[in-house]
Amino acid sequence: MKCFIAIFCLAVLCYGNQVVMAAEAQPTAPAETTQAPSGVDFSSLTNMDPQKIWDTISHYLATQGMDLLFRLITAALIFYVGRWLARVLTNLLENVLNRAKVDPTLSKFVRNLLYFGLLVFVAIAALSRLGVETTSLVAVIGAAGLAVGLALQGSLSNFAAGVLLIIFKPFRVGDFVEAAGASGTVQEIQIFNTVLHSPDNVRIIIPNSQVTGANIINYTANDKRRVDLVIGISYEDDIGKAKQVITSVLLSDRRVLRDPEPIVAVLGLADSSVNIAVRPWVKVDDYWPTYFDLMENIKVSLEQNGLSIPFPQQDIHIRTGSLKV
Repeated sequence: MKCFIAIFCLAVLCYGNQVVMAAEAQPTAPAETTQAPSGVDFSSLTNMDPQKIWDTISHYLATQGMDLLFRLITAALIFYVGRWLARVLTNLLENVLNRAKVDPTLSKFVRNLLYFGLLVFVAIAALSRLGVETTSLVAVIGAAGLAVGLALQGSLSNFAAGVLLIIFKPFRVGDFVEAAGASGTVQEIQIFNTVLHSPDNVRIIIPNSQVTGANIINYTANDKRRVDLVIGISYEDDIGKAKQVITSVLLSDRRVLRDPEPIVAVLGLADSSVNIAVRPWVKVDDYWPTYFDLMENIKVSLEQNGLSIPFPQQDIHIRTGSLKV
């Protein structure tokens, strides 16, 4: 009802101009014609004969009343039907986003943004049906939208990046990722930011545009992960025996997967040691516990079998003798 009253008032303002101009242009002689002024001069109504005003309004309503009523009804129908359609479409969009398991905050934000955009379009269409010049109104709305867009350029880019993160899902809540130079477990994917918790329980907030603008490393996207270890033994040690000892340690750990098969091979000949690459596969949740346990168990087993893990060392040769001048 409030919307209908608002539309009716707009119509009265639009057609009131024509009524006043018609009253002022009432001819005193058949041969005379008066050009209507371009604006509404309400002060002129006080100088006119009330009977003349009433006769003019009655004549106008008799000739133009049906057209005015038709325009009012049409504009009201456009507004109410358009608003109903806007609600239906936005509710449908929200249901689709909820079924896609989109963050509720984002789905409601997108719904409200689309609804008000459609409502502005419907209001402009209703005003246009009443005869209101909407070209300048559309230009003002466009200029205001452009100004707001420029002022919120950074926020809009973060919002767009957040939508991309929701749609393409490079990571989910609970994944351990590295993005924009920070690493941690994903806690929330908000409209403008992504929230991580680092391994030492520090809360990290990263703008979404920075997340999508750099490499994203997802450590928990796959169900398996390889543990990369480098074990150094002395040049005097038996390489075959060292590989056998390390393999037995790997096979004795139930968390180490048999498929893919773990790899134990010589990686390189370093300055002070022969480096052996140890590459077992584990489930993602077992990565760090297995990593720590293997490092300890391999060292203990090598020492128990008479093998050593050397530390960097240098041989210094000192030459003695007299200095000749």
